[in-house]
Amino acid sequence: MRKVGTYLLTYKWVVLLVFLLIFIQSLSQLYLPTLMGDIVDNGVVAGDIPYIWKIGFWMLVVAAIGVVMSVLISHYSSKVAMGMGRDIRRDVFTHVSDFSLHEFDKVGTASLITRTTNDVTQLQQAAIMVLRMFLTAPFMLIGGLIMALSKDAKLSLVIFIAIPFIIVTIFIILKKGYPLFKAVQKKLDRLNLVFRENLTGIRVIRSFAKEPEEKERLNVANLDLTNVSIKVNRLMAFTMPLMMLLMNMTTVFIIWFGGFRIDTGNMQIGDLMAFIQYVMLIMFALMMASMMFVILPRASVSAARIQEVLELELAPLTQGEKDLSQQRGSLQFDQVTFHYPGAEEPALKNISFTTEPGQVTAIIGGTGSGKSTLINLIPRFYEVTSGSILINGVKVTEADVTDVRERIGLVSQQALLFSGTIAENIRFGKTDATDEEIYHAAEVAQAKEFIDKLPNGYDTYIEQGGVNLSGGQKQRLSIARALIRRPDIYVFDDSFSALDYKTDRQLRMALKEETEQATMLIVAQRVSTIMEADQIIVMDKGEMVGVGTHDELLESNQVYQEIVTSQFGEGEIA
Repeated sequence: MRKVGTYLLTYKWVVLLVFLLIFIQSLSQLYLPTLMGDIVDNGVVAGDIPYIWKIGFWMLVVAAIGVVMSVLISHYSSKVAMGMGRDIRRDVFTHVSDFSLHEFDKVGTASLITRTTNDVTQLQQAAIMVLRMFLTAPFMLIGGLIMALSKDAKLSLVIFIAIPFIIVTIFIILKKGYPLFKAVQKKLDRLNLVFRENLTGIRVIRSFAKEPEEKERLNVANLDLTNVSIKVNRLMAFTMPLMMLLMNMTTVFIIWFGGFRIDTGNMQIGDLMAFIQYVMLIMFALMMASMMFVILPRASVSAARIQEVLELELAPLTQGEKDLSQQRGSLQFDQVTFHYPGAEEPALKNISFTTEPGQVTAIIGGTGSGKSTLINLIPRFYEVTSGSILINGVKVTEADVTDVRERIGLVSQQALLFSGTIAENIRFGKTDATDEEIYHAAEVAQAKEFIDKLPNGYDTYIEQGGVNLSGGQKQRLSIARALIRRPDIYVFDDSFSALDYKTDRQLRMALKEETEQATMLIVAQRVSTIMEADQIIVMDKGEMVGVGTHDELLESNQVYQEIVTSQFGEGEIA
C-alpha cells in the first residue's frame, strides 16, 4: 500500500491545494451554525427583522463559498485520482512487458487484466474518497468539538460518551471487512478467467458440445462472487443504519439535556440549535471516517495486488553491448541445458548445433520432446541454465536483448494477429515499411492471392485474434510479418501446419529464394515440410538423438524412422 501511495507524491502540489480548499470549506460549514444561532437569539427572539436579513445574507455568502470550494475539491480530487490511475497502469504495463514467460505463468493473464483494470479503479475511487472525505473529517471533527465546547461544555459530555461506540463500530467493520474484500478480488479473478476462456475458446467449446458444462462452470464462479459480494453489501447495509441510530440517539439526548439547560437559564435556544448542528457535523465527520475505513480495506487489497506485480522480481536478464552486425545469419547452440523453474528434470539437455547463412535447419520430434522450448530460448524468452547461444558469433547474453530480438523473425506456433487492417498487421514487423515491401512480403508468404479477393484488400479489417480469417490465412500473414523485417534468422515454430501441401511447398520454395542471406530454423510435425532441409535435428525427451539430412536419418536414426513410418508407412523407409 505504501509503494502505491507514493504515486500521490507526483501530485503533491495539487493535493496541498485540495487541502487548502477543504480547510476553507470546513471553516464555512463550521461558521454557518453560529450564524444560525445568532439569527434565532438576536433576530427571531428579539423580533429584529433587519438583523435577520443581514445575517441571512452573510449565511448565503458563506454557503456560496462552501459550494465553490466543494466543486473545486471534486475537480482537483478527480484530477489527482485519475492521474494516479493512469500512472499506475502505465508502470504496471511497462513492468509486465519485461516479464519472461515464467512470470506470466506465475501471475496469470486473467489476474493481470483484473489488476490493471478493477484493482486500479478501486484505488482511484479510494483516492477520491481520501481527498474529499478523509481530509474533511479531521477538520469537521476537531472544529465541531471546539465550537460545541464553546457553546456549552457540560452538554458536550454527551458527544464524548457517543464517540467510543462509534469507534468500536468502525473497528468491527474494519476487522470483518478486510478478508471479505480480499475474497471478492480473488473471486473476480476467477470469474474473469472463466469468461476469458469461454470467449477465446468458443469454437472448441461448441465443437465438443460443452456449452452446458461451461455455463455451469461460469455459474459456479459467478455464484461464488455473488455470495461474497452479498456478504460485503450486507456489512455495508448494516453500517449506515447503525451509524444513523447512534447519531439520532445522540441528538435526542442533546435535546433532552439541552432543554433542562435552557430552563435553568444556562443556555439560549439559538445556542442549542447551533450546538445540535455542530453535533451533526461531528457525527457526519465520524460517518465519513467510518466509510473510509470500509473503503480502505478494499483499496488496501487492490494496492497489495498491484504492488505484488510491481515488486515481482524478474528473471535476471543480462545486457551486453557487443555488436551483432559483424556477421549475418549464423546461429549456434553450445552445450545448452535448460530447466523450467521448479522442475527436477531438464527440458533440454546438452543441445549443440550450428547453422550458417543460407542453410535451412529443421527440428522434428514427438510431442514434449523440447522443440518449442528450444525455440523460446533464442529470443531469450527464457534464460538457459547452462551453455550458451550465439547469434552472428556473439553470445546472446553479451548483446543487448532488443538487438537480439531485432535479428530474429519469429513466427510462433499460434498465429496471433492484432485488431487492425491487414497492412497494419504486416507492417507490425517493420514500422516504416513501404506499400511495395508489404505487397512483396505478402506475395512471398503466399498471402497475396486471398488478400486480393477480399473486398478491401490490404485495408480489410482484422478482428481481435484474427477470428474473421482461417487458420491458414492467419499463418501466412504471420509469416509475411516476419519476412518484412528481413532478419538475420528466421524461426518458424510449426508455422506451416494449417497450410495444404501445395501451398506449403510453394511457400518453402519462395522462402528459399528470399532467405539466401539468412539462416532458417523450422520446427515442424510434417516430414514433407522438412525433407529438403540442409540438416534435420531429431529431438526426443529433451535431447538431440540425431542430426543429418533426410536420407541420412532415414538410414540410421530409429526415432526419425518411426516418425516417417507414422506419416508415410513402411514404403518410405524401404
